[in-house]
Amino acid sequence: MSDTVIKVENVSKLYRLGEVGTGTISHDFNRWWHKVRGKEDPYEKIGQTNDRTKKGDSDYAWALQDVSFDVKQGEVLGIIGRNGAGKSTLLKILSRVTTPTSGQIKIKGRIASLLEVGTGFNPELTGRDNIYLNGSILGMRKREIAKKFDEIVAFSEVERYIDTPVKRYSSGMYVRLAFAVAAHLEPEILICDEVLAVGDATFQQKCIGKMKDVSRGGRAVLFVSHNMASISALCSSAIILGDGKLVAKGSVDSCIERYFGALKTTSLTWERNPAEASKSPIHFTAASIEIEGSQPSITLHVDLQVKSVREHKPAFLAIDITDATGIGIMQAIPTLECVIKDEPAVKNFKISIQLPPMVPGNYSVTLWMGPHNSETYDEKASVVSFEIVNSPTKGRSYPHSRDHGFVVPTSKLVLQH
Repeated sequence: MSDTVIKVENVSKLYRLGEVGTGTISHDFNRWWHKVRGKEDPYEKIGQTNDRTKKGDSDYAWALQDVSFDVKQGEVLGIIGRNGAGKSTLLKILSRVTTPTSGQIKIKGRIASLLEVGTGFNPELTGRDNIYLNGSILGMRKREIAKKFDEIVAFSEVERYIDTPVKRYSSGMYVRLAFAVAAHLEPEILICDEVLAVGDATFQQKCIGKMKDVSRGGRAVLFVSHNMASISALCSSAIILGDGKLVAKGSVDSCIERYFGALKTTSLTWERNPAEASKSPIHFTAASIEIEGSQPSITLHVDLQVKSVREHKPAFLAIDITDATGIGIMQAIPTLECVIKDEPAVKNFKISIQLPPMVPGNYSVTLWMGPHNSETYDEKASVVSFEIVNSPTKGRSYPHSRDHGFVVPTSKLVLQH
């Protein structure tokens, strides 16, 4: 396996919906008889793709189907996919919680798993006892655990409650201690399934920093999250699962952009559905965008419908530009002020925005209109989108990437003697 620590080869997992077993003694006996003769399970042939949105004709569903990929030492692999795509099933197989129906997995090293809040914790034991329990499960000696104990408690920030049974912990405290144990007891492979969803923002940043330290130390990390900003900040590569199958694997940016498939095709126009009623005194009805050049200046055309209102209030327009993961890149607030008069009207605006040199990728525009920050007349997210196809660094020896930001300012190097 050389520097490969996880090798997944054609792994599939078949589940029966509803009852455990096949449902009848004759079917159970049939399955057992095929197994003792070394034959294929006859019920695997009727398993259907795991599309949870549709009712199938079979009681069998493939949670995973022919999934193959490798994870190298020091690699941080992001696993992306919607709910029901097979992410948790894959991690449970890797963590040896369940076995695959077919295929094989080769693992080199110890695995620490955080599949949900407090995985592996005994709720009746104290935080202190659970630290030693988890360390023992990982195959560590008591002396090794004691050496890391103070560091684990300091990271989790639950020192006051360390001798309290963890069943009395809040979900945030639970996940703090569970993550601290898994990350500090030095497994060769760390598996995290949505562990950052419970913690607060400060703790999430600590976790991301710790997982980066873990990977720099030569250990592999498998990270599942629906937060694409966390995936982008932490992972060095990614895979996409869909309906139990491997959809794509490659760089983080390419996988995220494929996951947000709607943004992959540039959308230059938008019109409000007439059936979408709005009670707001003012709302957006249409928008379009003009692009000039590969590093464009963009021109937005915005139509507003103004209804009859009792008060004359100034309305302000704000334009947010975000990347494919939803991270805000910039906000434009045009020098525009329109007073809403007590009469229906349609207003048309033209807004020109000169963009700075930006990293290639897909970006979208969100429109907001309101009288002040605490009140909103209307907001439409990702009404139009565009793609940057070139940058000042494209084709050079050191291409710019999103890891270093989204804007590429023009700069000049002058050597002084």
